[in-house]
Amino acid sequence: MCFCRKVQASNYGKTLTLTEDFSRGSTRATSDGPYDCQNTSQPTQFKMKSLETFFGIGNNSSARLMSRFNIHPTCRVGELANKQVLDLTAVLSEMKIENDLRREVLNDIKRMKETGTYRGRRHALGLPVRGQRTRTQVGFLSSLS
Repeated sequence: MCFCRKVQASNYGKTLTLTEDFSRGSTRATSDGPYDCQNTSQPTQFKMKSLETFFGIGNNSSARLMSRFNIHPTCRVGELANKQVLDLTAVLSEMKIENDLRREVLNDIKRMKETGTYRGRRHALGLPVRGQRTRTQVGFLSSLS
């Protein structure tokens, strides 16, 4: 028997789900809709780590969200009040995360390639973009030959 609490936020038709499995004490964040609690193999995760599993939410964003809604870093999903859950869901649905953010990043890279900027050319060649050293790190040369 599986006792779960699911928090869902819809963003452009995509459902984000925070699920806590009370029988195993684990928390998981998914972006694919319903989550099967029986196949949980992760150790216990706290709320902060659950938020960080979304693409586009890192340490700073999750800490800011938790402080905004007065959530303790060691608090689990099942321990949250319904008001906190609803507020967190509303904020997550307004944020640009998961597929929307991925699409925006890919569009930015595509735009840089089309305009012929230095960064765009480096992306097109598969070379380091942010000024990393390429003199001694020759891992990319094997793909060129």
